[in-house]
Formats: sequence, C-alpha cells, structure tokens
Amino acid sequence: MFEPDNHTQELAERIKAFMARHIYPNEARYYAEAEKLGPWGVYPVVEELKPLARAEGLWNLFLPDHAQDFGVQESGLTNLQYAPLCEIMGRSLMAPEVFNCAAPDTGNMEVLLRYGTTEQKAEWLTPLLASEIRSSFAMTEPEVASSDATNIACSIARDGDDYVINGRKWYTTGATDPRCEIIILMGKTAPDNPDRYRQQSMILVPKNTPGVTVLRPLPVLGFYGVPDRASEVLFENVRVPQTNVLLGEGRGFEIAQGRLGPGRIHHCMRLIGLAERTLERMCRRAEHRNPFGQSLAEQSVTLERIAEARLAIEQCRLLTLKAAHMMDTVGNKEARAEIAMIKIAAPAMAQQVVDNAMQMFGGGGTANDHLLSAAFATARLLRLADGPDEVHRNQLARHELKRHRNTDPRETGGDAHVLSLDELKQRFAHLRPGAEGYLWS
Repeated sequence: MFEPDNHTQELAERIKAFMARHIYPNEARYYAEAEKLGPWGVYPVVEELKPLARAEGLWNLFLPDHAQDFGVQESGLTNLQYAPLCEIMGRSLMAPEVFNCAAPDTGNMEVLLRYGTTEQKAEWLTPLLASEIRSSFAMTEPEVASSDATNIACSIARDGDDYVINGRKWYTTGATDPRCEIIILMGKTAPDNPDRYRQQSMILVPKNTPGVTVLRPLPVLGFYGVPDRASEVLFENVRVPQTNVLLGEGRGFEIAQGRLGPGRIHHCMRLIGLAERTLERMCRRAEHRNPFGQSLAEQSVTLERIAEARLAIEQCRLLTLKAAHMMDTVGNKEARAEIAMIKIAAPAMAQQVVDNAMQMFGGGGTANDHLLSAAFATARLLRLADGPDEVHRNQLARHELKRHRNTDPRETGGDAHVLSLDELKQRFAHLRPGAEGYLWS
C-alpha cells in the first residue's frame, strides 16, 4: 500500500546521491561554521550548496500536489510521496535547508500558499520559494502556558487602517537569521470573544518594522543555531497595515491547524531518517569496538538495543506513512488522530535511539564528533515543539473516548457479560465431579 511510486523512487535516488556527494562530506564544516558564526550568522556552506540542489531539481519538494491551484508553478508531491524523501533529508540536520525544505519556512510557505492574498504571495511567498529570504513563526510566549494556545496574550489591536501589536514571544524560530525578513505572528484581536478559539488572528509582520526587537537567541541544550535558531522577540507598538492579517480576524486557530498538521508530519519524517542513520552508526560501532576482549556486537545488551531500535523505527515509519496517506485522502482534520500519534511516537523513539547510541559511543557520544548530541537535542526539542507530548496524548485519548461513546458493545464484543449465579451454575454444571461429560471422568 505504501510502496513508493516510480517518480518518488527516482527522486529518492537522486537525493541519496546528492547527500553522498555534497551533504555528508560537508557536515563537519557546517557544525564548525555554526559554532563560529553563531545564530546571528549565515553559514557559507549552506549557501554554496543551495544552487546545486536547485539546479538538480531537488527544490521545494515539500510543496503539496495542489500548489498549482494557487498559482505556484513548481510541481508538488502528495504527503505520501514526500515522506520517504523527507526521511532521507532528515538524516542530516543541514540538509533540509539546502533543499529549501526546512522549518519554519516550509510551514510559513504553506500558510501563504493556502491563506495569503495575491499581493501577500507576491511579496513574501515568491522570494521564500526562491530562498532569497527566510522567515519566522511567532506563537509561543514566556509568560503563559503556551501548550494551551488560547492563553496567548500578545495584543493585536485595530487602530484605523492599521493593527498595533504588543507582546513578547520566545522560541520564535529563525528570528536571529539575518536573512529573515517576515514574521508570521499569532496574537489576540478579540480577547473578549466568548469563543476562546475565535479570539486569535495571524498577521504578517515585516521584521524591519519599528518596534520589533530580537532580544536574544535561545540555545537548545546548549546548541545555538543548530538544530534551529530559536529566539526571543519583543513587539512594542508595532504598527502594520490591516491588509497584513491572514484570512481575517479570529481565524488564527484555523490557520494554526492548517499549518501545524503538515509541519508535525514533516518533523516526524525527518526524525525517522535521523534515527535510521543513528542505528547505522550503532551497528558499525558495535563491530569495531572490543572492550574486555569481546566486540560490542557480541554483547546481549547491544543486540537488544539494536533490535529494539529497528522495531521502533519501522513502527513509526508505518504510522507516519499511514498518517500521510490519510492526509492525502481524507484531509488533515480527519487525520488528526494519526498526526497526534506520530507526533507522540516519533520524537520519543528518536530520542531513545540516540540515547542508546550515545551510551554505546561512550564519552565521545556526548560531544558532537559523532553528531549524536545535536541529534539528541533535536529529538528532545521536538517532544515540545508544535505541542508537547501531553497535549497530543490528551487529544488522542479524547478522540478515542468519543469514537467509542456510541458504539453498541453487543455488536463489537466490547464489554464482557457478567454472569448471574444461576447462569454460572447452568453453564458450568458439566464440569462438576460426577456430572455426565465431566472433563476428567
């Protein structure tokens, strides 16, 4: 059912070849540049490789297959077609940006594609598709429990033909990047609306607008700029025209669901590739290290961890492909339970695989010589990004409760029948000693 079609297989082979020629040999340089230049810099190796990827047609592959309906001329793929390609890119933390398939740009481009006006697409989507600029997404706030997005306090107040924005955001991905020119911000336009899910709106904020201040970069387990450029941003009396609002006032949650569904599955696809590559490293390490006169590969704990990793990766891959298939066939809303499941399962799986690999690599696994600590930081971060595990588990459980609420247990065998005393005597009379047909007579 989930076997890649010929077009996907051909693209996969081309991406693998590009990764072997250009990505893997440059990873050490990438991390060195990230460490030297930090989250405020542009890493030259990435900029050098982007034209090569684009020239080979390995560009904007995340675009949905209906992209042409919105005036985008580049051909897109279904979620099911993109999944194995995204997995290959996910094997390296630098690769997605090289192919112009990195967050938050992919999610922001999809938002503009789905909900932007013709003018907004021309101004922001076109240069993003060409990787001439980068973007940022501002949703999470430091002073509220942002796992419940209805708590968002950032104010978007109407003032004549403008909106005035006041608020403080953090874990605003990409804001320190000097190429970042546009921020998609979620805030409240109607804080008194009795419907808590209609209080919020999303609005386009050019980063150079007066009052926008990037306060600081935020490290992820000590990594600045890798795996992403998380930032804290202050918005003080930021004035933008009312035409910058996306889709209309009160539509913020609607847009968020349209954005976060594909974003979540893309994260999971990449994590599967990251875990797969980590497992390969574990296997090679196991056969080349010989503590106490015996290779690691001969030790049962190693064999157990390798086997468990293979099981977990395959399970997450199949669940991700199922979710992708449902998004393509019945839509993101109907696939929300499957999206929640992979968002719970994939980051936890990748974190455990990387953690076991770090144990196998010893002290060297805690540095980044083997790329494991950055991989661990990425997996751990994604147990929080786009909604923490707990939120997705609650959503999934409520979905299950609702699904079975009106089920007739007589038709599904859902409930066991508790026998009365008379029923018990009658049913088991033949098993009593002395009874005809007694089992052991």
